[in-house]
Amino acid sequence: MSTIIESYHTKETEIERVAGVDESLYPKTDKERTVKARDYVFMWIGDGVNLGNMTLGASVIVAGVATLNIFQTILAAVIAIAIISTIFALNDRPGYKLGIPYVVQLRMSFGTKGTVISSLLRGVPAIVWYGIQSWIGGTALNEIAKIVTGGSFDNVAICFVALQLFQIVLSLYGFHAIKWVETVASVVFMAALVYVFGILLTSHSAEIAQNWVQAKGSWGLPFFGLIMVFLGNYAGIFVSAADYSRELKTGMSDGKRGALYFMPITLSYGFVIIIGAMLAAATGVTNPAKALPIVIDNPYISVFVSAFIVVAVIATNMVANIIPPAYVITLLTKLKYKASVTVTGLLALGAFPWLLIQESSSKGLNMFILIYSAFLGPVISILLVDYYILRKQKVNTAELYKEDGPFSGFNPAGLIAMFIGAGAAFLEVELAWIIGLVVAGTAYYLLSKFAFKGSSFKTGTIFEK
Repeated sequence: MSTIIESYHTKETEIERVAGVDESLYPKTDKERTVKARDYVFMWIGDGVNLGNMTLGASVIVAGVATLNIFQTILAAVIAIAIISTIFALNDRPGYKLGIPYVVQLRMSFGTKGTVISSLLRGVPAIVWYGIQSWIGGTALNEIAKIVTGGSFDNVAICFVALQLFQIVLSLYGFHAIKWVETVASVVFMAALVYVFGILLTSHSAEIAQNWVQAKGSWGLPFFGLIMVFLGNYAGIFVSAADYSRELKTGMSDGKRGALYFMPITLSYGFVIIIGAMLAAATGVTNPAKALPIVIDNPYISVFVSAFIVVAVIATNMVANIIPPAYVITLLTKLKYKASVTVTGLLALGAFPWLLIQESSSKGLNMFILIYSAFLGPVISILLVDYYILRKQKVNTAELYKEDGPFSGFNPAGLIAMFIGAGAAFLEVELAWIIGLVVAGTAYYLLSKFAFKGSSFKTGTIFEK
């Protein structure tokens, strides 16, 4: 058992620091929070404007045939974005109010040891997404190399590895690097997308109209399945909302923070999804890095667009796919933060993203998202039920860091509810996220109320006697 080496003072409590626990896992103080509202908006624009989201938009086109038409696609995106923004605003409060990271927030519902299981369910998909984004970026980097060398160089694998190594180095600088990368990427890449949107409308409107706009589509399972894919795509990010909100300057209302999610996600995510569908309808190719050079038949402009694809990939990974798994690795291995982000980058090299993104279809990517969202739906549901219903937003932060406190060990109610929710989700994988969310939340409430009467996890809840 580790020994206590010093104490950490917050406004309300004194937190005991434990030997071997990295500094990054303790609550952020007011002075350490340097991210302003403007920076936060740019961060989420930069995250939304990414090629993974564009690939999801392209997923409505399978082998040149649209499964949804334009109205169905846009409505699915609007519904998903509204849900995403709401859950973000709800789940960011523990991180914002207490300054704790996601892996510590998990202790409320799963326990210090149970957190190992639930944190891996966030960390592993993020590492795979890290690899997917980097593969898309490597593809774009290879397009640049082919144009610059006149076709003498053509090796996506080398570009993929080179880009990954660069991101590892950049990630060593933490959130300070994220702020400037996101600001540059969000502004410039949105401008590039407006340009691409104009080209698609003026030069490929006939193909887009025939292959997507005028398609019959479906209001059945494909429609609701696409909403679940969109939600699943963000499931890993909003489940770890605390990792981002703890960096925000204090003094912001809940409503203002909600707007900081809704506005940039609507602007970037919605726009990118539409362009992804348009690209796939015009070219039949679902990898945007390969589809863009087809519609932009100009080597100089292709270099320009491909360069910003690379920047957007880096920006997205910095926000969504590096910080959360790095915290998980730090928690599990006791490694320092810089060592953890390095390990995260190296693991992403082995994510085999080329198997998930094919030129003619991104169904492999969609299935990957649906499978891991079957677990993340239950996790977010349990966190929200625990924090808002059972604890009424009142948590003793110091207790979360005690090795022998009420959150030590496993919370059987949380773990059982998570597996019940995931099991139910797999009964209909296309609707995995929402099924897991409803079933797990209900199961967690009932188990917390009626089972495990001697559990220390009832302390501080409405079921404490």
